[in-house]
Order: sequence, then structure tokens, then C-alpha cells
Amino acid sequence: MAIFDTPKEAFSALRPICVKITKEQTVNNVRCLQAQLQNVGDAALQDLQEYILFPLRFALKTPGPKQDRFLQSVVECINFIISRTCVRSQQLLCELFSDLSLCLSSPSNHGKLARISEELKMAAVQGLDALLHSVYGDIVLSLYEPDMLPTQGFVISVLLTIAEHEKSRQLQIHALKCLLTLILQCDCSDMHCSFDNSDLIHVGDLFASFLPGITLGMTRIISGDVKQGYLVTTYAIRVWYKVVCIVMANEQLSNIQLDKKMNCVKESKHAELVICRKPEWVKSTASKLDVLLQKICSCAAGNPHWKVRLELVELIHHLLSQCNKSLKESISQLLEVLVRLVGDERPEVQTKCTEILRHVSEQCVVWDNKNFTDVLSENLHALATALPRLMRTHDDQSKLTSLNLLLGYLKLLGSKVNAVLNSTVHLERLSKALIQVLELDVTDVRIVEERQLTSEAVNRQQLTPCSSSLDYLRTWDKPAAQRKYFKYFNEERVFTLLQQVCRVLGYYGSLYLLVDHFMELYQESVMYRKQAALLINELLLGGAGLDVCVLHERETPVSTDDFKATITSIVEEYTSMDNWHLVTSLESEYEVGLNKNQPKFQVFTEGFQNSSQYSSLTVHTMNSNIWQICIQLEGIGYFARVLKKEFRPLLMMTLYPVLEKVGAETLLVSQMARSTLIDICQACGYESLQELINQNSDYLVNTISLNLRRLAQHPHTARVINVMFSYSDASFLPLVDDVVQDVLLSIDHYHNEKAHLIFTVLHSLLTALACWFPPTDPVQKMGKSDKACMPGTTAEEIQCFFQEYQNLKHLAEGDIEGIDLNQTECEISNQAEPTVNCDHPDVKKELPAHIQMTKDVMERCIHLLSDKSIKLRLKVLDVLELCVIVLQNNLNELLPMIHRAWSPLVQRLTNDNSLVVLRAFKVLCTLANTCGDFLRSRVSKDILPKVTGTLVSQAPVSAKAGPIYSHTLAYKLQLTVLQGLGKLCEKLELCEADLDMVASACLSYLSSRQPMKLQEAACSVFSHRAEVDPDATWLILNELYSPDACSPPHASLPPIQLTGMGKQRNEFTDNVTRLLKSL
Repeated sequence: MAIFDTPKEAFSALRPICVKITKEQTVNNVRCLQAQLQNVGDAALQDLQEYILFPLRFALKTPGPKQDRFLQSVVECINFIISRTCVRSQQLLCELFSDLSLCLSSPSNHGKLARISEELKMAAVQGLDALLHSVYGDIVLSLYEPDMLPTQGFVISVLLTIAEHEKSRQLQIHALKCLLTLILQCDCSDMHCSFDNSDLIHVGDLFASFLPGITLGMTRIISGDVKQGYLVTTYAIRVWYKVVCIVMANEQLSNIQLDKKMNCVKESKHAELVICRKPEWVKSTASKLDVLLQKICSCAAGNPHWKVRLELVELIHHLLSQCNKSLKESISQLLEVLVRLVGDERPEVQTKCTEILRHVSEQCVVWDNKNFTDVLSENLHALATALPRLMRTHDDQSKLTSLNLLLGYLKLLGSKVNAVLNSTVHLERLSKALIQVLELDVTDVRIVEERQLTSEAVNRQQLTPCSSSLDYLRTWDKPAAQRKYFKYFNEERVFTLLQQVCRVLGYYGSLYLLVDHFMELYQESVMYRKQAALLINELLLGGAGLDVCVLHERETPVSTDDFKATITSIVEEYTSMDNWHLVTSLESEYEVGLNKNQPKFQVFTEGFQNSSQYSSLTVHTMNSNIWQICIQLEGIGYFARVLKKEFRPLLMMTLYPVLEKVGAETLLVSQMARSTLIDICQACGYESLQELINQNSDYLVNTISLNLRRLAQHPHTARVINVMFSYSDASFLPLVDDVVQDVLLSIDHYHNEKAHLIFTVLHSLLTALACWFPPTDPVQKMGKSDKACMPGTTAEEIQCFFQEYQNLKHLAEGDIEGIDLNQTECEISNQAEPTVNCDHPDVKKELPAHIQMTKDVMERCIHLLSDKSIKLRLKVLDVLELCVIVLQNNLNELLPMIHRAWSPLVQRLTNDNSLVVLRAFKVLCTLANTCGDFLRSRVSKDILPKVTGTLVSQAPVSAKAGPIYSHTLAYKLQLTVLQGLGKLCEKLELCEADLDMVASACLSYLSSRQPMKLQEAACSVFSHRAEVDPDATWLILNELYSPDACSPPHASLPPIQLTGMGKQRNEFTDNVTRLLKSL
């Protein structure tokens, strides 16, 4: 509670200090008064307001120089008083207004800002602001009388100078806030007196005189250095549009009573200062404000702070809603800026712009403002004309701005965009602009180089090629999409905006008109084809209302039947021979033909290009073809999303071509095709790709069967079969039984012409079988002595042991006639087939379907292992390895086939091209894992001498070779043999002589002069040999180099002398020491 609550008590306390200030004008006296005022209640202070202000005003008016500190203390005291009281007298208001303004005036140059301290300026500005806030009722209107024009003009001039030139940011902000209060547009939370239209017109009349100075000053601040801070710029924008709305508002100008105004002016002595807002003046002022608006919009729209851009949106909103008639010449410019800011990075700015645009768009629809539509159409045509140039020359930010503008125009036009599209000139200009802007960059050689791992490559990396693609596709995780690179922009946001432009066109425009027009461009030139397909895809997606942002709903949506008819025609064009089977790689089978003796097929695979065109194929051309296929695949996925389950009838047209591209060698095409398959599954309601393929297998199998009979004309049939096998399970096998038989029959009749393609199909089949029917874990074998010495052994078990021993001995010698393999313990334990009916011992049991298929395929492999084509021999070896994997649990069927295949396989291993030898050795390693006992003597007699001889002869070469040697085929062959030789020794349980032969051949590879990987592979050979015969391995290594002397356990024993003892450190030391430590 205050001490002095009554005027009498307060007067008694304040009178001495007030008198003292009148006599002695010092800072201390003023501060004492302000301190005393702290103890006076608001009611008492209100009654004594004029009495207390008198000595302070007197101090301000006293002639003579005064210190800034004293003036500051006086102004702060006045500010304290009027902030706690209410000014109810017009005279006191005007006098205080003049007194405070005089504090800022220069004594020597009236009308200019005095050279005073920042503190005094701050106090005076705050005092003016407090005075305007403390005015009671409509008394404040007395400041806007013509007689106050000079004082108002001086105050506005001083505030503009402070806001523009002062270095103190707080002082600038307070000056701008004071200007807002002065024009009755204060944004504080206090309650202010409301004024009727006549009062506001009166204020507008006064500020019409100050409009040029205020707007120019604010424009300079807005376009100034961004280092001044966003608050200064924000308040400057606010002052600009608030004062413009007061003077140029539609409501104000329509209600001006010129006669009354002129009478008021004539009665005043300041008549020449008053502006009459006649139509001529309004037009002239609007043209000048338009120039300032251009500068403001260009500066504020690019301001880095989002609040400045948001305030610019508020400026546009106020001018469009309140001054759209007086500033009609600026509406187009304001809309342009508003449309550009729709794509702002800040959601606050985006949301505000969208609300305003939706409001403007709805007004156009309701009012049928034809002039407004015409303006938008002209702007759209002008922008479409300039768009290619803007995209070529401007930076990414400017490109974003231009595209936001284009998108905004389309959204504003809404359904009226059809009026624009019906104009041939407008449609041609817009379509060509989009075609040019969306031109892809096809110079990146990596697109052609990136190849996906084929099933053969996967098989070389892992023994059991069980693909995880089915599990991967059940999760609906699409492959990572390859980013599209365009010729004229790099920013991903630019492409996103272009997608929205196309989708908005499809949403509001006539779908038939747009699709027909862009299909004509698609067919017109190869240069336009990719861009036209991309545009068509986005148009269909937008026409369905998917992933598109619009301001209001369209009048009539497109029907499903219209969509289906349109999509059917597009799909037919996309999947035609000319547009689907394009050259993407010179190395692929499709482009180069099967062999040199097939010119007809080569001409066919070249498409409709002549031989000169084929020979001049460039990376750019192949890149372009790759992107065209990818865009068309993406479009098919879009179409499925548009039609949803209605797309199922179109699967007869699209599923086979898409599956064909899933198996493409080009990684980009394959990934896009997989993504398209997932889109089709999700849209059509299939739970997995397996269900999609199985439920549509009837016409898929029918198409495959027809194409297999004309395999030269349909070389990609193998891809489809491979994909179908990869994404299915064993339940799919009965559906393709006839297809497999057709394949086998085809290779029997035409193996010279089609063998390579057919074996690609067979490789897909065997890869799937190895995945669907994985081998069971083999039973660990026990040593012979372990079996014979087991406690509690019965006579029957001993008899079984000797029978097994006899059979294995015959197997090792290669004699398989007359041996009952079913009686061996290993076979009985591993056999997964049903037992034969004891009542009919002579009836051969029926093999499972996959075993019979594998036998049939392996039969063909045996015949073609000696084919003259290296490429075919490699393919046959791949398939043969898979056959062994599938049959490894069916030794009764596998061993006779291996016996027949052994002779040609030995030729591949000992007398063939190095690449074939390398693959054949890998097949041999797989055979050793499966039936080692059967191969022991064969490998010892036919293989080991040749392999070890090759290793010995190549060792000096690799020891002297440089780093480039690791890229040669000879190195790869050495590495493969060394990596597999150790396992071969262990699996086959070779005799001591064979083990010594292998050790002798590999010793030289323990030298540190050999390439590092060859050293590591040689170490692995000795590690595996130690598993078979550790003592002999230890002795061989110590003969080469012995790191430690072997002392006898007793003095009576002679010392042991090894060749490697006492040797100096040499090239074998490191590897030998490492191996001895591991033994």
C-alpha cells in the first residue's frame, strides 16, 4: 500500500520538492521527486497530475543549455507520471507532446535530430509512446488536427531518423513501436479506444501528408543490412503496411466527403499541408508505392530469418484484403511473392501463405473474377516462356522461387486451368517448358557400369545359393531408389516442386487432353520420350489425387473407367517392342546375340537400328535407354496405385514385362522393377510376391512356354523364369513342370544354337531347387578303429563294419558295379527317401520330382562339358555344381552321374582355358565335400599331379611379380587352387604320398616374396594337412625352418638334428613360425 493515498497528504509531501525543482533544477532534485512519487497512490497522483508535471515541464522550457543527464532524468520522471495516470486534457496532451518532442530537437537547427546521448533519445521516445498510451478516450484525435501537422511532422521525422540511423538496436525498435502507436496501430496487449470510420478517415487525411516520407524511410530500413536484426526489419515492414492501409484502404477512399474536408481545411491556417485524397492523387501514389513494393518484396522475400518473411506475408495479406482497389496495379506482384513463399522452408510461412491463397482462390471462384483469371493466365504464359532460361542460368534458390510461383499460379487457377489448357499456345508453351526443364543428365558412366549380382555370381560366393529375396519382399522394403540427375538443376527440392506442378495439372486439368498431348510428344522424338513419360506418370498420380497438395477440391473427379482406358493405352505404348527392349549394355546377351554365327538374331536384338547405329552406341545412349525403362517401370507402379484392385486385369499386360526387368543385369533397371512389383502387390491386395506370381502363374507359364519355342526372339525368358523361381517356394514347382520339360527337350534338339540361353534357365531352376530343398546335415564319420573298438559291439555290427569297409574300398578304386549302396551305414543314416516295399524288391522306387529334374539336367551337363564355347562350358560347370548340391543326399543317384562326368571334368581341370580350370576346380571342391571317398583314388591319379605341377611352375613367376600380377588370371587360378587344396586333402583323406606331393608344391608359397593372399592360402593348406597328419606336417615345417632347438628329455638320448635348425632368419621364417605355433 502507498503511504499517501489522499490528494491532501500527497500534496503536502510533494509540494516542497516541486518548489525546489522550480528553483534548483538539478538531477538529484528530480530523482528525489521520482522517489517520492513511489509512495503516492495512483488516485492521488491522478488528481495532482498537472501540479506535479508543472515543475518538470518548466525545467524543460527554461532557456539555456542543459545537460543530457538532467534532461534524461526529467523525461524519465514525466514518463513515470503519465504511465501511472491518464491524460484527460487536450491542451495538456498537445503541450506534453510538444515538450517531449523538443527534447529531441536540435537548438541550432530546428527540425533536425539533436546530437544527444542515446539514453536521452531512448527516454524521449519512451515518453512519447507512454503519452500516447495514457490518453483518455478520443482525446488523442486532437493530435491529428491540422494545427498539429508541424509537430506531428517533426516527431515522425525524428523517429524515422532514429529508426534508420541509430546504432542501438533497442532504440531503433522503440522508435518503430512509437511510430506504430502514433498511427493508432499499436500491437501491445493494452485495451485501446476504438474509433469509427469518420475518425479513421480523419487520421488518414493527416497521414496522407506523411505517407511518402514514412514509406521511403521504412523501405530503406527493410532493404538495409541484414545485420541490423530481424526485429528491426519486421517492425519496419509492419509500419509500412499499417500506414499504407490507413491512407490507401478501400473503405477510407470510398467514404471521403470532399466538401466537408475542404471546409475543414479552409478554416485552418495550415491548409496547404493537408492532402486531399482525390482519385488522381490515389493513382499517382499507388504507382509510386508499387515501385517501393518491388524493392521490399525482393529484399524481404530473401531474408534469411523466417519471421521477416512471415511479416512480408502479413503485408501482402493486409494489402490484398484492404487495398486491392487502390493498389490494383500491385496485386499481380503481391500474388507472385505470395505464391513463391508457399514453398518456404518454414511451416509457419507455408501455412500462412496457403491460407491466404486459399482465401483468394475461393474469392475468385465465388466472384467469377474473369479479369483476375486473365491476369493469372498471362503471368503463367510469361513464366512458362521464361522457365527454361531461368532454370539454365539461375542458382538453385532462384529456381525454387520460380517453380513455387508456377505451382502457385496453377493452384490459384484451380479448375479454371482448363481454360488455359484449351488454348493451344498456352498448352504448347507450358508443355515444352516442362519437357526442357526435366531433361535428364545421362553422362554418368556409373549407371551403365553398375550391374546386379546374377545368380551365378551369388553361387560363387556361397555354397548354398538360398536367396533371401522372399523374406526381403515380405517386409515391403523397397530397394533404395536411385536419384534422378537432371541437366539444369541438382537440388532434390526442385524436382519435388516439378512433381507437384505436374500433379496439380493432372488434378485440375483435363486428363484426356493432357495425356494425349504428352503422348504425342512421347512419340514425336526420342529426345522428349523420357521427360514425356515422367510427366504422364505424374499427371496420372495427380489426377487420382495421390500425393498432391491443392487449395480446394476440383469440380468433377475422374472416373475409374476413364483411368482404366487411359492407363491401358499408356501401358501398351510403354511395353511395345520399340520402347521396352532397349539396348542397355553391349555385353549383354540380348544386344550382342548368341554367337557370331547368328546374324539374324543380332539384327533382331539391335531393334530397329541399323548396323552403323549399333556400332556407334555411346554411354549416353545406353544411359538414356536405362532411364527411359526405369521411368516407364515407375509409371506402371504409379498406375497400379491409381487403379488399386482394378489394376488386376492389366496384370496380363504388365506382369511378364516387369518380371523380365527384375532380372535385368543393369542394377538401376532391376531395382526399379522390384519397386514396381512391390507397388503392384500392395495396390492389388496381394500379401507377397509369391502370392502374386502363384495366382497369375497360368498366363505367365503359358507365355514362357511360347517364348521358349522361339528363344532366339525372346532371349530374356530366362530372366522371367529366374525371378519366378527366386520369389516362390517349392509349391511352385508342379506349376512349371511342363516348362522344365520344354526346356530340356529344346536343348536336346537345338543345343548348338540355344544352349547358352537354355542353361541360363537351367541355372535358375537349380538355384531354386537348392534353396527349396536344402541338404540335410551329414552325419559325422567315425574312424575305423573307433568303430571296431566300441564297447559292447555285437556280431551284426562287426559284420556291418566289414561290409561297409569292403564297399568303401571298391568305391575308392572306382568299382561301383555290383555294390549295394543302400547297405552302407552312411547311406542308411543319410537317406531321406521312403523305403522300398519289401514285397516287391525288384520294383525301383519313384524319385521325387526335384531329384528327377536334377538328374535330367545333370545328364545334359555331362554331354556339354566338352563344348567348344568357353562361355557355355563355364555355364555348364555352374549348373553341374548346383546339381551336386541338390543330389548330395541321394548318393545312389549322384555317384553314377559323377562316374560318367569324371572324364570330361578331368579334361576341364587339366587341359583347358585357365578360366575354365578355375571353375572346374571349384566344382571339384564341392564334389569332395559331398562324396570324398568315391573320388580319393581318382583325384590322386588324375588331378593332383597336374595341379601340383602347375603350382610349382608358377611359384617363381608370382614371387618375382609386381602388384599388377594380382589382377591376372594366373594369380586367381593359383589363389583358388591353394584355397581349395587344403580342404581337398582333409575331405578326401589322401594317402601320405599324396600329402607329401601337396606339401612340396605349397612350400615355396610360404615365402614372404609371394603375394600376401597366396601366403595366407598356402598357410591354410598346411593347417588342413595338420588335421590329417599333424606329425608329418610338423616335421616338414621344421625341416624348412626350426625356430627352437629340440633338446632330448634325458641325457642318455642322442640330440635331434633337423635340417631347419640353426638356420638364420629367412623368407619362410614368419609363416613357418606362425604355423608351428598353431599346431
